[in-house]
Amino acid sequence: MSAPDFLHSDDTSVAILETSPTRYPSLAAKIHFHKKVTADNAKHRGIHPIVALDSHNEHLAPLIAKALPSLPRKDSNSPTISIQASSGWWLAKKKPDFVSVTRGPGLFPCLASGLQTAKGLAVAWQVPLIGVNHMQAHALTPRLVHVLESTKENSEREPAFPFLTLLVSGGHTMLVHSKGLTHHSILASTTDIAIGDVIDKAARFILPEDVIMASKDVMYGRVLEKFAFSKGTELFDYLPPSTRAEELSRKPSEWGWALAAPLAETRAGSKSKAMEYSFSGLGSAVERICTQRGDIAMVTDERVDLAREVMRVAFEHLASRVVMALGAIGHDDGKITTLVVSGGVASNQFLKRVYVISIHELVTSILIIIIANYNPSSLRAFLDIRGYAHIRLNFPPPSLCTDNAAMIAWTGTEMYEAGYESELSCKAIRKWSVDPDAEDGGILGVDGWKKRP
Repeated sequence: MSAPDFLHSDDTSVAILETSPTRYPSLAAKIHFHKKVTADNAKHRGIHPIVALDSHNEHLAPLIAKALPSLPRKDSNSPTISIQASSGWWLAKKKPDFVSVTRGPGLFPCLASGLQTAKGLAVAWQVPLIGVNHMQAHALTPRLVHVLESTKENSEREPAFPFLTLLVSGGHTMLVHSKGLTHHSILASTTDIAIGDVIDKAARFILPEDVIMASKDVMYGRVLEKFAFSKGTELFDYLPPSTRAEELSRKPSEWGWALAAPLAETRAGSKSKAMEYSFSGLGSAVERICTQRGDIAMVTDERVDLAREVMRVAFEHLASRVVMALGAIGHDDGKITTLVVSGGVASNQFLKRVYVISIHELVTSILIIIIANYNPSSLRAFLDIRGYAHIRLNFPPPSLCTDNAAMIAWTGTEMYEAGYESELSCKAIRKWSVDPDAEDGGILGVDGWKKRP
């Protein structure tokens, strides 16, 4: 089957995904087309809704037109459509089985723009529409990666449910117990701002003005990472906290400042053990340090140190709740074997290189080290010796960590195979939980779904 897909936030993306491709019998799936255009928000130093919407309206139709010639060739068993190539020739192509599109959560005008376009294609082709929750899509991305790398059409999709998912981006921070395709229980989420947001905001204070002005990327977290690790993260000497007390303690810098771990009022305080994330205090601390130091007094080496410390504190805060969750679920009972880390922040190489935390509530601390281009045997041995041989770490490739159409196409595929379709009357959803216990009922709790008999 093939599935054109559209993704909408500040990115406009189109993909064509085919499972069990006829022309590639050895593959379980193939992406025939995948392109993305990001709105130019540079002068606003952040995503501007009107700029994002204008970008969608400008680029969506041309991207679709560019994608259609990449549809698989017709075969004797499939309905066909005629597509005009850039050469002017008409091509007989396999008609898509369905159209999937991001329905939410996100910027409502941008979501609506893509949803209406997808409805038009679904009506024109007389195929089903699948409105996808894009946070669900992030959680399922490793299953797409597995299928793309598989040579067996009927191979079991991995990671198999259940698994833990850490969704980290500029708009979301949540730790999820992924129990099934549409059942993702939220174990911890941010009570204020997302981790990607605090890193972006910290970057605006830490980065020299000339670096910000020279950047075309308004996701300043990526710029901050390059600034902090200009020679690569492997040269950064990181020592993980060996105890819970050490994790919660401040680490004074040579410049006289120190950042506190979020929710660390007291070592035994209720907030320090709460299953929640909080990053606003960290952002305020960075702003205070930079304001007090001043642009002139703050030399490059100090800015680099502060950039690294912000990421260290933020990432250890992420990891602390992962370990708490594993302890609460029962990390050694064989039920949870995989931790998926997905979303835009998951492409951060420092997060991949070192992701470490320990807590005193566990008999044995969990030590998770994630290294880009690592030696699998050495990492496996390291986890084994710490008593966590069953925990597998799964990071999608950088191109699939950030918002992209391929993950929406894949999630649409899994929902379609499970018998779910969206009604043509469905609307875009600005806020949409993945948790069935949430007020909106989660993925299947919103209006607009129908189940094939």
